[in-house]
Amino acid sequence: MPEKAVASTSMSFLSPTQRYAAGAVFGLALHQAQIHQSQPLGSSTEDGEPASARSSSSSSDSMLENPELWVHQNSGLFRPVLRFLEIDCIAWPGLEETAGTLPAKNHVGAFLRLLSEENFDSSPENSDQQLALSKAVDAMAESMKLTPSSFETKKEKHREYEEECREKCSRDLLPKPELDPETPQERNSGPGIEGQGGKFDDKPVEEVTKVSYQRKVTVLYELLSGCLADIQLEGGKKCNRKRKGYDARHRVALRLLATWLDLEWIKMEAIETIVACSAMAFMKEKEAEEEETQSSKSTWSKWKRGGIIGAAALTGGTLMAITGGLAAPAIAAGFSALAPTLGTLIPVIGASGFAAAASAAGTVAGSVAVAASFGAAGAGLTGSKMARRTGSIDEFEFKAIGENHNQGRLAVEILVSGFVFEEEDFIRPWEGQSDNLERYALQWESKNLVAVSTAIQDWLTSRISMELMKQGAMLTVLSTLLTALAWPATLFAAADFIDSKWSIAVDRSDKAGRLLAEVLLKGLQGNRPVTLVGYSLGARVIFKCLQFLAETENNAELVERVVLLGAPVSINNENWKAARKMVAGRFVNAYSTNDWTLGVAFRASLLSQGLAGIQAVNIEGVENIDVTDLIEGHSSYLWATQQILEQLELDTYYPVFRTPIKP
Repeated sequence: MPEKAVASTSMSFLSPTQRYAAGAVFGLALHQAQIHQSQPLGSSTEDGEPASARSSSSSSDSMLENPELWVHQNSGLFRPVLRFLEIDCIAWPGLEETAGTLPAKNHVGAFLRLLSEENFDSSPENSDQQLALSKAVDAMAESMKLTPSSFETKKEKHREYEEECREKCSRDLLPKPELDPETPQERNSGPGIEGQGGKFDDKPVEEVTKVSYQRKVTVLYELLSGCLADIQLEGGKKCNRKRKGYDARHRVALRLLATWLDLEWIKMEAIETIVACSAMAFMKEKEAEEEETQSSKSTWSKWKRGGIIGAAALTGGTLMAITGGLAAPAIAAGFSALAPTLGTLIPVIGASGFAAAASAAGTVAGSVAVAASFGAAGAGLTGSKMARRTGSIDEFEFKAIGENHNQGRLAVEILVSGFVFEEEDFIRPWEGQSDNLERYALQWESKNLVAVSTAIQDWLTSRISMELMKQGAMLTVLSTLLTALAWPATLFAAADFIDSKWSIAVDRSDKAGRLLAEVLLKGLQGNRPVTLVGYSLGARVIFKCLQFLAETENNAELVERVVLLGAPVSINNENWKAARKMVAGRFVNAYSTNDWTLGVAFRASLLSQGLAGIQAVNIEGVENIDVTDLIEGHSSYLWATQQILEQLELDTYYPVFRTPIKP
């Protein structure tokens, strides 16, 4: 008997034809996102099939027999969205076949035309609610933007930090080579990277101009709701995804779809936040009903009586209590913290307008299992110290960074330093960033990291090092090592001096990587997509985390994006393909060809196998970014990481490394 959805949207703003078109274009985005996981945009094979499907025929029929495809029914990614949209199950196989048909651009335009069609049977109230929802999204997006004064304050603090670091690390910094002013500055490599000849069409699909802004917002809102929905089938059967919550693969597909719709990503982040608010309002309402002791003068009652949020909790259904390691009080605290944010929307669209938007949100809250909302309401990471959990790890703790905590964010960023001189170096390299993720810095094994960083710095101030620097010998050290020639005799002392501390730090980074994988598998981040960024040994922690995930996971459900900077990771001796498969979206390897400090520390025996921190990694799906122009020495990552991340523009779907505009 065919499957039939018995719990889905209690009300949709879209007509049946528009819902069909929304489901179809989402399927195309989902399949394209999987293709780009191994074949980045701009590569000669970008219109091919995903790596997991290459053993089969190129026909869509045979491709869809592959259970590793994200649009395959076994993935649990596509059909639940179709169920939520109440698309007739008879149409599902056809939509799956269309999603697997290449190239996608041949179909996207046709479905966008269907989305642009007006629904003449819809009521004026429906149109008013779509308008209210779009205004709420605009207001939320505006509130999420950093003010110019805040931006300048952050920049100034980071400049101060850079000056402090430069003073401490001056011996590690090589003089920058003089460049011909007429020579292009881009040094990026890898397919699809701007400035390297990679070509991709980053323009929106032509037909998108016919789709109204309100319709675009509504489509993304309902698709996100479908991604988060916990749909029960007849007989209580559920889809077979391993976890509930916000799948990283869904978020990557929505990012591509937002690009096709020519919608700024911050608008999608605003939609995510409104969904989180709606879900938390629903949870808070249930909690209030159960307690029945709440004072009529409480903050929640005031919000409810004001008609601002109460409508979001009025629809029926059950919100699954998947806590992701967070207790119910954290949910209440999180919603209380959101109250000021929600309040900022009232002057913009009015209380009645927000109530209408909240009512739209309420159509989701009643049936969505937003495991992510629990994570969005409190810090499961900071509440969990993992010290002494594995082997000889003595320190493993998450520190909250930025102002986005308890603000309904449905995505998390974990930042990992790996070259530090004091505890503040785990935090300060990341403080100047301005994104809308809920951000955490991982403080791990500070004693060992400080010891190895100090040992390297001590050697850099030694007589031997200073003599080599004076002779300019360090400029040729890496080329000597990489061609497997004999080491300069004077470097043996350096290697011996650093080696024992470095070996301990590498061992601890591998164990910390396993711990990080455990954290993600347990869902302490709240079952939300995670972006992982790390430099030096912190990048190795992330890489090892991905390897350990690959031992038990078969897909990129947890991790959305990864950036490795100056990574002390062997290229030929490590399974990069398995690590890449664990990341749904962009996977960046940023390297510096003049990072001789990393080369000396990592030793020639391993350099002969290649080293990601000083050269490109020739693995499908890895963006290799040459940051030599920004890195004067390994310690430069302490302050240059922020600029590298800004130029990477991670919020874009496409592989990008922008050259800053000089005044």
